[in-house]
This record gives sequence, C-alpha cells and structure tokens, in this order.
Amino acid sequence: MKNHFARLIQPLLKPLLAIALVVMLVFSQGGDALAATRGGGRMGGGSFRSAPSRSYSAPRPAGGGYGYGGGYYGGGGGSFFLLPFLLGGGGGGLFTLLILGSIATFLFQSFRQASGGEDISLASPQVSVTKLQVGLLADARGLQADLDRIALKANTSTNAGLTQILQETTLSLLRHPEYWVYAGSQSKLAKLDSAEIEFNRLSLTERSKVSGETLSNTSGQLKQKESSAIAVSTPGDLDVQQNEFIVVTLIVGSQGKLDLPKITSAEDVRRALSQLGAVSSDRLLALEVLWTPQANGDVLTRDDMITDYPSLHMV
Repeated sequence: MKNHFARLIQPLLKPLLAIALVVMLVFSQGGDALAATRGGGRMGGGSFRSAPSRSYSAPRPAGGGYGYGGGYYGGGGGSFFLLPFLLGGGGGGLFTLLILGSIATFLFQSFRQASGGEDISLASPQVSVTKLQVGLLADARGLQADLDRIALKANTSTNAGLTQILQETTLSLLRHPEYWVYAGSQSKLAKLDSAEIEFNRLSLTERSKVSGETLSNTSGQLKQKESSAIAVSTPGDLDVQQNEFIVVTLIVGSQGKLDLPKITSAEDVRRALSQLGAVSSDRLLALEVLWTPQANGDVLTRDDMITDYPSLHMV
C-alpha cells in the first residue's frame, strides 16, 4: 500500500517542489535583486539522468526454464513427465527429484521476482550535492581572468569537459591562497531525485544574488554580454580595494559520498579544493561554477559579503 501511494504522488512531487522553490526565492530575494548592480559568471552543465541505475531484477531463464535444461518446459510439457511419477508409474526416483527440483527453483525465482522486484527496481543511487564557496580579495584579478578563459573555451556539453572545468577551477583557486579571506562548504547525500532538487535549489539561490550573468557557458551554450552594461568602479575607488571581494562558488553533483572538511582555516580550504578537483569524470553528474563579480572593476563590498554570504567563515 505504501509503495502504491508513493508511485501515485511521485510524478507530482518534483513539479510541486520546483514551484515552491521558485516562489520562495522570488519573495526572499526580491529586495536584494533590486539592490544588486553587479554581474556574475556561470559555467557548467550535466544531468542527473546520466547516473547509472543501481537497480537490478531477478535473472530470467534462458530458453524454456531453470535448472536442468530439458527437465522443465514452460509450455506445459512438465506435466507430461511429472504425472506418471506422481501416480506411481514410470521408472526411477532420481529423475523425479530432478523434475521437482527444477519446478521448485522456478517457483522460488518467480515468487522472489514478484514480491521483491518492485522494491529493487525503485532503488536509486546515492548522490552527493556539494557546495564550496571561497571569498577572495578583489586583488585576485588573475583568478577572474582564469575563470573567463576557462568559460570561453570549455566544452560544457560533455562529461569530460565538465571534469576539466572542475579541475582547472580548483587549480586556479589553489594557486591564489594569499587572497583567501572567507570560505564555507556543505554537502548532502540523497537519492537521485532529491539530489537534483537540492542541486537546482543551491544554483537558483546563488544566481539570484546577482543582477545578471555577463558571461555564461552552460550545456554547450556560450553567452556573453557587453561589460559596459555592468557597473564598474571608478579610479577613485581603488584605495578601498582591500575592503572588496570576489566570491567563487562550486556546486557539484557526484555519485557516492563526498565529505568535505568543515572550513575553519586555509588548510581546510586547500583540502576541500583538492577533494573536489579529484572527482573523476565517471562520478561527476552535474557541475556549476559561479563567480561574482565577473566584469573587471566591479567588486563586492564588505557589506555585500555580510548580507549575501553570511555563512562564510574567515580563514
């Protein structure tokens, strides 16, 4: 009964959750979106539908039946052999035992498939949805240039291309430890459908913190807006550069369990980046790399950091 009810509501679950998520984001981020004047970059892609199923079903018989080849025939031939033995006719108990064994095996396999097959087929692989954010001083212009270069050249329509994005992004961050100021991580292990919803929730939440994406390369589609459409700092602002930041967000959906360390120090950031960069292409399902600001000269203020990224810790 429980499984029957689950099957009935499953087609409606994802649309309802998606609608609720969008409504929540509209009302919770509406004020911030109006105030935001900075742009961001985005690259990634993938699909949770590419995860190989962990389910299996009971093996089906080769030919007419199980066990001893011609001992049992699904078309009813078994009764031809069985009836004489049950009635006391025919010869030899050994052959009778073989026939009965074949029938018992068939009945056992059929019963197991009927009673357990439904639960087995509903099995879903475990997927980790991981988010790592690093806040850097705005002096890290080389990092912005690296991310722009990766986004412009990346192949976001293949798993190999996404893996390369993940590796190059984590490597670029590892090369700029002197600019790390804030960081934070979180990871959730869930079934496939729940993991996809969580991934989309994290992505929408982060994307709503900017007024628009000035550079985007997702699922094989490259889009770039004129940088002049994004507010940039004036030369007089350069003296407060140390109070301004760049935030890079990595959201990764991967098969199996992926535990990142709790971020309390620069060493934790280094370990977390190394772990994410080591996710292999056969485990990687989906990836999003988001960074803000994307346009040169446009940076986050300290007030922006406190308001938009309250969960990040100083490292």
